[in-house]
Amino acid sequence: MSEKLIEFRDVSFRYSEEQPWVLKNCSFDIYKNEWVAIIGHNGSGKSTIAKLLNGLLYPQEGQILINGMEVNQDSVWEIRKEVGMVFQNPDNQFVGTTVQDDVAFGMENRGFDRKTMIEKIETNLKAVGMQDYLLTEPHRLSGGQKQRVAIASVLAISPRVMILDEATAMLDPHGRGEIMETVSEVRQRNDLSLITITHDLQEVVQADRVIVMNEGEVWQEAAPREIFEKKEELRSIGLDVPFAAILADELQLAGVPVARKGPLNHEELLEDLWTLHSRT
Repeated sequence: MSEKLIEFRDVSFRYSEEQPWVLKNCSFDIYKNEWVAIIGHNGSGKSTIAKLLNGLLYPQEGQILINGMEVNQDSVWEIRKEVGMVFQNPDNQFVGTTVQDDVAFGMENRGFDRKTMIEKIETNLKAVGMQDYLLTEPHRLSGGQKQRVAIASVLAISPRVMILDEATAMLDPHGRGEIMETVSEVRQRNDLSLITITHDLQEVVQADRVIVMNEGEVWQEAAPREIFEKKEELRSIGLDVPFAAILADELQLAGVPVARKGPLNHEELLEDLWTLHSRT
């Protein structure tokens, strides 16, 4: 495995002394250029992890290190240069009157020179397919277009890690697919680590690794295929598995063999069925 970029060391957090712990002795690592999906039932601590990573919150116990730097009030502005976040509702992130103003905002705060800003606005809007909307007012964009601009705004500050906190939840399936395809391409080009916090199983299966949260603790972490083989265990903590894996089980119960254990999507299932039954 490559070098560690993020380290959670026995992190615990609660929003007030009267409330229960949202995270309890939570430990995990995320590596350079890795794509990690964080999943769990509502209230399991997923979004709290995102806010802790970005310095919007600070742990009451334990340590969080980003690229070797501890996240605290003294380091928060340096941390936010390393970690960019895209939220569920992009309207909450817009501050500019036009698309180009919004992409420029983060760079202005960090003292980028004008020439660099112009180059980065053009490059990053092109990367997400929004180069023709420079002077468009953000509120005139569709939901998917707004998320593309939000992603471009984060990319413009050149972070080492991007967090998508339910960033596709408000989009239809086609819009979600487009955004995740864009994010995947951008990640490869920019050597980004990517953390996706999501309920969308089609996003989860694309990740290199999955961290499953349950009641504030890391319940399991492994590759998507290994995680989704634990169907009954996942259901016991309120999570589901990909439809293709469920259908494969039903086919086998009906006497139709499937080559691969637990296909993650319909392409894999069709390939398995074709491979097996083309020989018969």
